[in-house]
Amino acid sequence: MDKLQKMKIFVAVVDCNGFAGAARKLKVSPPVVTRAINELENELDVRLLTRTTRVVLVTEPGARYVEDCRRILAELSEADESVSGLHGAPRGRLALTAPVLFGALFVTPVVAEYLQRYPEVSASCFFLDRVVNMMDEGMDVAVRIGDLPDSSMQAIRVGQVRRVVCASPAYLKRRGTPKSPQDLLKHDVIHASAVSSTSEWKFSDKGRTLGIKLSPRLTTSTNDSAIAAAMSGLGLTRLLSYQVADKVRAGEMKIVLSDYEPNPLPVHVLHREGRHASNRVRSFLDLAIERLRANPALN
Repeated sequence: MDKLQKMKIFVAVVDCNGFAGAARKLKVSPPVVTRAINELENELDVRLLTRTTRVVLVTEPGARYVEDCRRILAELSEADESVSGLHGAPRGRLALTAPVLFGALFVTPVVAEYLQRYPEVSASCFFLDRVVNMMDEGMDVAVRIGDLPDSSMQAIRVGQVRRVVCASPAYLKRRGTPKSPQDLLKHDVIHASAVSSTSEWKFSDKGRTLGIKLSPRLTTSTNDSAIAAAMSGLGLTRLLSYQVADKVRAGEMKIVLSDYEPNPLPVHVLHREGRHASNRVRSFLDLAIERLRANPALN
């Protein structure tokens, strides 16, 4: 039995939580599964699984190794697809990640359109307000907001967003409109920690950076709740322009201090397959780039 087959069996044992389930999934006999795992552990000289009479547990080295196996098997599958399915319809599973609110507002409609266009593709969306390691977590595509560190990933710029201070018209009518960043010290502030981990808001004043240390009336971990609080008239909040674009257009929120905004943040779509990207990934990128670049909230 070759190494790749043993790796497939090992992944199946982990996914099925046992040898019998893996055997059924792969349509092989249980002794074949047992022999493959034994040979793999002997070759690696490490215990991958702990067996008891009732359950099979993955050891710490086994947990690391199974993720490596998944990545290797996925890359081989995509290499085959890239060659044999170059001109065929996209198929398989697409995994992608984006910030929570960006994913809901902009990525989900693109994914829905893509899946309707290509019925043989399925998708998994991981919308998280943290940087997901694409290699370690098996992502095909990611959306990043902000300057990118150097990496081996392929990046395509699709737009930019601003860091804006905004409030409801009712709040501004009641408390007045701040004319300079220093005026924020006299206002009630809602701080969204998903946008910035510190309550010091930075502005640009004639080319120099100006930091204003604030004492928020409300600190919240989600952008949605910061928007809701601001719309209720509680105070001023600072968010990314795309997060409030529809509220601003509807007149439910107003942007202030626009003359003091720092430089816009670029929005990129990242992928890790380079020019050998699978048909599935390439077709999604083509659609996503077109739709995102055409969106006025991102440009």
